[in-house]
Amino acid sequence: MFKSELAKLAGVSSRTFRRYLATRRAILTAMGVSPFARKLPPQAVYYISEDYCIDIPDSAAIIKLHRVVPRYFFLAQAA
Repeated sequence: MFKSELAKLAGVSSRTFRRYLATRRAILTAMGVSPFARKLPPQAVYYISEDYCIDIPDSAAIIKLHRVVPRYFFLAQAA
């Protein structure tokens, strides 16, 4: 999923969404997400949607990922 798609789902501008992501840079870097990436891997989409409370319409893949990767797994790695 693209960052711009997540921003639209969150109801904010792309610039506001980038500012939010900048506050989570350490966690996203631990997931292997570059600050310049446009497309996010599923685990990053799951983390962002949980953290920012974004409802994703097609969330079946996200729910499946949640069973495999615990939410706080990335937080422990970033610290």
